[in-house]
Amino acid sequence: MRRPSSTAAAVALAPLGAGVLVAAALPPWGWWPLALVGLGIWEWLLAGKRSAVRARRTALFSFGWFLPGLAWMWYVSIPGFALVLLLFAGFHALAAAAIPDGPDDRWRWLALPSAFTAAEALRFCFPFGGVPLASLPLGQAGGPFVGIARIGGPVLLTFVTALIGTNLRRVLLPLVTRSCPTPTRLGLRLGPLALIPAVIAIGSVAPDGSATGRTASIVIMQGGGPQGTRAATTPPRFALDRALEVSRTYSGTADLVVWPENVINVRQLSSSKELQEVGAEAARIGAPFLVGITERDDNPRRFRNAQIAVLPDASVVSRYEKKRRVPFGEYMPMRSFLRALGVPTQLVPRDAVPGTDPAVLDTPSGTVGVAISWEVFFGGRVREAVHNGAGFIINPTNGSSYRGAILQSQQIAASRLRAIESGRWMVQVAPTGFSAFVSPTGEVFDRIGQTVGAWRQRDIEMRSGLTVYQRTGDKLWVLLVLLLWSLPLFDRLLRRYRTAIAAAGAAGGAEAVTSPPTT
Repeated sequence: MRRPSSTAAAVALAPLGAGVLVAAALPPWGWWPLALVGLGIWEWLLAGKRSAVRARRTALFSFGWFLPGLAWMWYVSIPGFALVLLLFAGFHALAAAAIPDGPDDRWRWLALPSAFTAAEALRFCFPFGGVPLASLPLGQAGGPFVGIARIGGPVLLTFVTALIGTNLRRVLLPLVTRSCPTPTRLGLRLGPLALIPAVIAIGSVAPDGSATGRTASIVIMQGGGPQGTRAATTPPRFALDRALEVSRTYSGTADLVVWPENVINVRQLSSSKELQEVGAEAARIGAPFLVGITERDDNPRRFRNAQIAVLPDASVVSRYEKKRRVPFGEYMPMRSFLRALGVPTQLVPRDAVPGTDPAVLDTPSGTVGVAISWEVFFGGRVREAVHNGAGFIINPTNGSSYRGAILQSQQIAASRLRAIESGRWMVQVAPTGFSAFVSPTGEVFDRIGQTVGAWRQRDIEMRSGLTVYQRTGDKLWVLLVLLLWSLPLFDRLLRRYRTAIAAAGAAGGAEAVTSPPTT
């Protein structure tokens, strides 16, 4: 049997390594410049290659990126994890292969990052409503380009990062080879480099909402406890008892107290002892509590995941039910089909009922936006809250089912992005970490670590107004990306048309010259 050569092994490992560099930019590692290096190596591996080679190498690049970046999904569903890896690698492989072949790369510097961004935009919404984790924007939440999110959200931030990264070779090649390209080509090569300070400057001056002059004193309470737990094997009152224990150590005054997702787990909230206990704490402190609840539905196979506002008299004055559900976590897609294949669908015995109301809670302190857990990874959820008058956003979450810090730290990064995109404070609170306040500029304050029980308090500003992204949403930027991706195809068609016209003209002229005169 013929042994594989070292060259073949290197060709296989190089795209994997490039993908690992992109993953290293993600939280919890957070080395954001490595994403640019990984993208640059990926582009170099594709340069001048046929579409089939580009597809294979991009699939390997994607595996190197998503295997570590999405490793938390292993705890949700092993089949779901495998399916997502294959789908997302396929999206990127097809996008890279769809760029027209040819030696002329006059548009390739735009087409490749556009194809990359288009593949990302697809996975942000498909399948199962999208899985927008392990994305370039999450890795750039602490980098210098993040301000551009105020203008174009995650789509534009993805494109700008990919544009700079995939053009590193074009910028550095003349310096390494000491070649001197024509002024036009030199301008095209240095364009992405000049884009860096432009992006930073534009992001820093882009509209970021406006102050209202009002503040609210917010207390976040994290009950603490072990990670890697399952609802089916955890006592129903475990999270509530831990939250009450932390709450009873607080003796100050506040405008609002925020508890995490899923703290109360009851069959019916209105008649429950748990609601009265929360009301008693609200009365003791003198502030409404915003509390996450899990409530049984009339259908025993379904449940509702909601955040409620509880006043000191134990009345519920506002309620928001989660719209974006976690696939393979809060509901089982294709349940019957997967059960027939032997997949352990009983690990998700009930499906969450998606909510229908706007993502806000009405409180005595004003309108509060809500993005429950998973929803914070979707810019549209916070955008809906802002358009419904939210002065700040809360992100009650529950990552206690997942070991490690990959998902939890990516969620902090998502809160940073949503704060910058919306021009609002984000208040994230989890039962076992991380909990924190995030300013409209993306700064993280009063972060509570994992597993510990603690509370933190901060006065935050109620804000109004809209950023550019809050006005445009994602669709405009997706359309622009698709247009840029199609430029090489339009250019090729235009050249063929011009060549055909020139050939027809030349043939007509030759016929006129060779034809005998007529009388």
